[in-house]
Amino acid sequence: MKKSHYSVIIVGGGQAGLAISYLLKQESIDHIIFEKNQIGHAWRNQRWDSFCLVTPNWQCRLPGFPYAGGDDQGFMVKDEIVQYLEDYAASFQAPILEGVGVSKLSQRADAFEVITSQGTYTADQVVVATGGYHTPKIAAIAKKLPPHIVQLHSMDYKNPETLPDNVLLVGTGQSGCQIAEDLHLAGKTVHLATGSAPRSPRRYRGRDVVEWLELMGHYDLPIAEHPQKEMVRHKTNHYLTGRDGGREIDLRQFALEGMHLYGRLKDIDGNQILFADNLKENLDQADATAARIKQSIDEYIAKNQLDAPIEAPYQPVWEATSTPLTLNIDEIDAVIWSTGFNFNYAWVDVPVFNSMGEPLHDRGVTNVAGLYFLGLPWLYTWGSGRFSGVARDAEYLAEKIRETLLANQINPCTVA
Repeated sequence: MKKSHYSVIIVGGGQAGLAISYLLKQESIDHIIFEKNQIGHAWRNQRWDSFCLVTPNWQCRLPGFPYAGGDDQGFMVKDEIVQYLEDYAASFQAPILEGVGVSKLSQRADAFEVITSQGTYTADQVVVATGGYHTPKIAAIAKKLPPHIVQLHSMDYKNPETLPDNVLLVGTGQSGCQIAEDLHLAGKTVHLATGSAPRSPRRYRGRDVVEWLELMGHYDLPIAEHPQKEMVRHKTNHYLTGRDGGREIDLRQFALEGMHLYGRLKDIDGNQILFADNLKENLDQADATAARIKQSIDEYIAKNQLDAPIEAPYQPVWEATSTPLTLNIDEIDAVIWSTGFNFNYAWVDVPVFNSMGEPLHDRGVTNVAGLYFLGLPWLYTWGSGRFSGVARDAEYLAEKIRETLLANQINPCTVA
């Protein structure tokens, strides 16, 4: 007979789900992973062709499987990321069922019930490891664009060849800036509606900035000790790229090379796209963030008396002296909405969410005993949603799972 009860059910077979599966297997805790699609689905199907990591490969350190590809300072491209995850799952024979979606998670008196596309299962404990990027956000004003304009979300963008020549890109987070560069390098005419996203240097004073931040303990700072506390979860990531060995993204340089920059997208009125008069402010704030990062590195070097080369201060190569506030719709053929995602936990019928649908938890542990979340941005630290920090979070939850099983006098080594 098919086994229908497990000590732990994991929903999601990405890096988070695989990480805790590895740790549970080390403890001989019986469990199963339900993955709606296939291992690495988001990396495989929701990233563009030239996509690569923005953090160096040495930060890829899933439990029991640190990066060993021979290019520690490089940045894995999309296919290499997928292969890394597939090799990880194979390395410990992860008990994963691909192509099995979960339609409902609810709580019984004595167990959790998980309804899947291949039947109903129960578990003593459940880990929701489906990440934090579920439903694409697209502005309501998108409906005001005429039907001949091609519209897509950044998750559906693949390459410049699939788009016409004149593209409006909305949003300057990591995805927006990297896609803008991808289109720009391919010779497309790019109109970029900027936002308040910060930017980061790529290298500074002889090292990748990620290495400096690691040395300075930024990736170890718990959210409870962060100056912005819970609000930091809603902040946009700094933009930079790992493309071609890694480099900064400077929107001013793009403008110098012919990219059209605007402030925040405000509205569409007839044949006119309207923008806020805040382009200069957006660029200046992004530069100020990069400058603060450099200053903190300078202070760390001085405090620890490290030998590091001196670099000249950044000098803007272009200034937004005359900000365009309108764009004629006739000048564009396509719009890419790089405007983020919303959570979608409609399938979780357990009261562990706030009014905005966000999971309430303390380091992944909810107030419902036995229900956990893993792989969310800022679950505990800056690295929580990344290859760099998910191991620490998984180790913490694995210990909580083991403690709960023992407290309930459930044999954690039950086998199928």
